[in-house]
Amino acid sequence: MGSSTADKTHGGQSDEVIALHPAESGMQIGRALLHALHNAGISVLYQDRDIKTVWARNMRAPWSSDSSDGNGMLSAAQADRISTAKHDVVATGKPERLEISVPVENGVRWFQVWVDADRGDAGDVQGVVTTIVETTEQKRREQTLTTLLREVSHRSKNLLAIIQSIATQTGRYSDGIGDFLTRFRGRLQSLSSSQDLVTSSNWRGAALHELVTSQVSRYGTNTAHSLRLRGANPYLNPNAALHIGLAMHELAVNSVSYGALSRPDGFVEVTADLNIIAPGEVTLSLTWAEAIGANGGRESPKRFGSIALERVVPASLSGTASLDIADGRLEYRLVVPHANFETL
Repeated sequence: MGSSTADKTHGGQSDEVIALHPAESGMQIGRALLHALHNAGISVLYQDRDIKTVWARNMRAPWSSDSSDGNGMLSAAQADRISTAKHDVVATGKPERLEISVPVENGVRWFQVWVDADRGDAGDVQGVVTTIVETTEQKRREQTLTTLLREVSHRSKNLLAIIQSIATQTGRYSDGIGDFLTRFRGRLQSLSSSQDLVTSSNWRGAALHELVTSQVSRYGTNTAHSLRLRGANPYLNPNAALHIGLAMHELAVNSVSYGALSRPDGFVEVTADLNIIAPGEVTLSLTWAEAIGANGGRESPKRFGSIALERVVPASLSGTASLDIADGRLEYRLVVPHANFETL
C-alpha cells in the first residue's frame, strides 16, 4: 500500500501536505507535535466561538490560566486587546497578530500572539487558535543592535570631526598641495592604525603600550631597539586612543626626520606613570624623551605638529601638555585625567 496524504485549505491558505504511513496513527503524530511545541517553547490554546477553552498545550507563565488572559499578570488593557482580537477573528475569520509586553521583576518579557480562525468543512468559523511565542531574547538583541548602531553613528561623527580638524590645520600649515597631501595622509594612516586597535576591542579602546608600539613601528624602525617603553599600561578609552595615537604619530614623524630615530643607533624613551593626586583620583603622566639633531626637532613654532601636541591633544582629553626642546634634547609630557583610561 502507498502512503496517503492530507491537504486542507483554510481561508485560502494551504496546510503543508503530510504523508502518512499506514502504520502511523493520529495519536503518534499528536505526541510528536506536543514534543515539538514544548521544545520550541510554543504555547497553543484552542477556544470555541464563545471563547471557552476546549484545550490548551504547553501554556507557561504568564499564560498558564485556561482563559489565556495572562493569569492576572497582564494589564487590563493588554487582556482587552487579546479578547478583542479573538472576538474579531470569530466575527470576520481574518487572523490577528499582536505584540504583548509583560512587566516582570527584572525587566520586560515580550510575546508574539497569533489568533487564527479554525474553520469547519463548510468554511464557517468554529473556534479560534491562539499561538504564543516568547520573543524576549530577540527583542533584547534588537534593542542592543539599535544601541550599538547609535554608538557607531556617534563615534563615526566624532571621527569625522577629528579628520575635519586635522585637514583644516594641516592645510593651514602646509607649503603647497604636495606637502599637504603627504602630511594629511600620514595623519589619516595614524588614525586608521589607532582605530584598528579600538575596533578589535569591540570599541572598548586600546592598551597604551600596544598603541605606542603600533604608531612607532609604522615608520620601519626596529622597536625592540629604537623604542624603550616603560611604566604603567592603562587601557585607554576610544577617544583617548585616537588622540594619544595622533600625538605619538607626530612625535615619531619628527623623530624620524630630525631626532633620534633618524640615526641607526638612536632610540626614544616613553614612560607612563600613574599618579594619585587625591583619594580615588589618578592621572596618567606620559613622557616621550629623545636626543635630537642640530635642527632642533621643531620645524617652526607654528607647524601643526606642535599645535597638535601642545593644544589639540591635551584639549581633547581635558589634560595638559608641554613640549620642551633644549640642549639637544626633546621632551614631551602629557598629563591625562582618569576619565580617559582604566587601569589593567
